[in-house]
Amino acid sequence: MIEDLRTLVEVESPSRDTGALAASAATVAAVIERRLGGRAVLVESVAGPHVHWSGGGDPRVLILGHHDTVFPLGTLERRPFRVEDGRATGPGVFDMLGGLVLAVHGLAALDDLSGVEILVTSDEEVGSGSSRALIEERALACGAVLVFEGAADGGGLKTGRKGCGTFRVSVTGRASHAGLEPEAGVNALVEAAHQVLDIAALARPELGTTVTPTVASAGTQDNVVPAGATVVVDVRVESAEEQDRVEAAFAALAPRLDGARIAVEGAIGRPPMPESASAELFALAKELAPGLEGVAVGGGSDGNLTAALGVPTLDGLGAVGGGAHADHEYVVVDALAERARLVTGLVTAIRNGRR
Repeated sequence: MIEDLRTLVEVESPSRDTGALAASAATVAAVIERRLGGRAVLVESVAGPHVHWSGGGDPRVLILGHHDTVFPLGTLERRPFRVEDGRATGPGVFDMLGGLVLAVHGLAALDDLSGVEILVTSDEEVGSGSSRALIEERALACGAVLVFEGAADGGGLKTGRKGCGTFRVSVTGRASHAGLEPEAGVNALVEAAHQVLDIAALARPELGTTVTPTVASAGTQDNVVPAGATVVVDVRVESAEEQDRVEAAFAALAPRLDGARIAVEGAIGRPPMPESASAELFALAKELAPGLEGVAVGGGSDGNLTAALGVPTLDGLGAVGGGAHADHEYVVVDALAERARLVTGLVTAIRNGRR
């Protein structure tokens, strides 16, 4: 497992870099074929190739992951793959290359791979725009989904996830000289300030809804009334009702200043994953590993997409570790084999109809 993990980490795979992702997809396919046999198919997309493998027979369970990472090319030179003090480190090792490796090795312990499919996408970190239809198709065909995102703190499984999305609010005003005739302009920055306060007020922490303005820009020169401004907002919700409320509120945003115009783009692209979606599969996991904990988390994954279809979905089956998207990202080496055995047991139980 360590050598396969090294192989994947040492082929950098930043999202949107289709050349790098093509090399990464070929490497992922080679690892799958070497360990499981058969042929892994590269499914071309505008975001880079997705990798799809089938063990044949009637589909029963989908192993779901992604090979894109958040780290730009060159990160590996600064932070190469290492195994020290019981930890494996390197870009993407926890999110989620470690999960891919242990999933493949867990399947390799099975004598019969019929009914098992693997889908490894190239755009999960940037919203799964090109892979969503394929994910949904294979999830519906298989009827059960195991997602190999990194484990929750302490090795717990992720039994629920918030829905998440990004909104971009663009403000158009009118430029004028800030000293000679500021009153002739329409200050897009002032309008954006009003909107930021209105947007932040949409949060409902008591319902698990967070609405967080994260990036803003405005203006061109320090002596010009700004004619344009943008605000980017991160939104997380726990329920479909809150998704509907927040999306409607963004659609209803109206300018405060005369002459200002507002345009809103975006949506909650990943619907909430309720804990009910994971209940059956989590119960199986608890039988196999009684000490396992299940937690609901704020971050989204492709498990949100499959759960929204009503397909039983269990997430966080990947590597035990931490530091996703950060320089201190790591995987606990001694936990890899245990997690792989959990994969073997879960797939066996699902194929035996125990869900």
